[in-house]
Amino acid sequence: MSYLIGITGKGGVGKTTVAALLTILSVKKGLRPVLAVDADPNTCLDAALGVAAEKTVGAIREEARQIAGRIVLSGISKAEMLAVKISECLVEADDFDLIAMGRPEGPGCYCYANNVLKSVLDEISSHYPIVVLDNEAGLENLSRRIVQRLNLLVMISDPSRRGLDTVRRLHTLAHEMEIRYDRLAIVINRIRTDESMPALSELKTGTGADYLVTLTEDPELAEMGEAGKSLWSVSPANPVVERLDEFFEHLDLGAPASRRLV
Repeated sequence: MSYLIGITGKGGVGKTTVAALLTILSVKKGLRPVLAVDADPNTCLDAALGVAAEKTVGAIREEARQIAGRIVLSGISKAEMLAVKISECLVEADDFDLIAMGRPEGPGCYCYANNVLKSVLDEISSHYPIVVLDNEAGLENLSRRIVQRLNLLVMISDPSRRGLDTVRRLHTLAHEMEIRYDRLAIVINRIRTDESMPALSELKTGTGADYLVTLTEDPELAEMGEAGKSLWSVSPANPVVERLDEFFEHLDLGAPASRRLV
């Protein structure tokens, strides 16, 4: 049974950095292989994890649509042919795999690529102890039921008033859209002082969040992000890594035997 973590929040608050670090922590704790899903059209989780997503679900949209519309497929079913094309999007590393949504090629609705990604996750996610889903800003992907239920929904913000208000709106929208999750974690990134703590405590109470995680502004991570470096080389003593590691321990996930899709 996979443990599904979905990460969301407004743009530019560090969603991809947190998604990458949670993936790395999962691997280092023996919860491997991890499936990292970059569901943001602005694909960048691959770089943060030191791999390259050369093909994306969005990029094969038109090809997949044509395949699905053919009547005769030389003895191969439509589902089998689509599965072959989707498998080409899966980036396999030593301890994790990654699949990226990307942007669709050509005009048209993005729904088809979204539905394709959903079918892929339905098919393969059970083969991974941990699935980390890095979403675009907002709740669109989750509202379209890319996954049916999350074990952990992570809402990320900076400590600004606008950022905290966004978390409140997202929390309200999540309930209105009936997005299903077991536990909620609010992560406040780039904390500089303790002055915002009363507002953060109020936010935790108001949303009924199970966890409130505060991360300091960190020059090492900022420099690595600006340079496009893989986060695998971040210092183990990095305060953000240490805080996320502490949070991870509270999830009490254990270390099941390794599995991988074959």
